[in-house]
Amino acid sequence: MARYMVLLYAGEADPAEHAEREAETPLWLELNESLRAAGLLVSADRLHPVDTATTVRMRDGDLQIADGPFAVTKEFLGGYYVLECSDLDEAIKHASRVPLARYGSAEIRPIVDLGTDRPGRLASGA
Repeated sequence: MARYMVLLYAGEADPAEHAEREAETPLWLELNESLRAAGLLVSADRLHPVDTATTVRMRDGDLQIADGPFAVTKEFLGGYYVLECSDLDEAIKHASRVPLARYGSAEIRPIVDLGTDRPGRLASGA
C-alpha cells in the first residue's frame, strides 16, 4: 500500500460561509471514522488560520522569517489527510468524499517512501 497526502485548500469564508462550513462537522466526523474503520487513515489534522503561519527561508546563509504564508493566494492550506491506499485511483475516490471538495480543492500527492524510492528517480522523474 502506498501513502498519499491529501492537501485541503479553500478560500477565505465570510461569516455566513464559515457557519455553513462548521455545520458540516458531522460529515467530516463520518468521513474520518469510515477511513479509520477501513484502515486507510494514517493521520489527519485541521490547521490554524493562514494568518498564524510563519514562513522560514535561508538565502545566502541568512535566515529570513516572515509572518504569514509563503504566497498570497485565493485559496490557503487548511488541513490534510495522510491515507494508505492501494493506488492513486483509491486516493482520488476518498479525496472526492472530503466535504471541502465542494467549495475548495483537494490536492493528492504520493508520499516518498525513503526505504524504496531512489533519490535519483525522484529528481529525474524516471
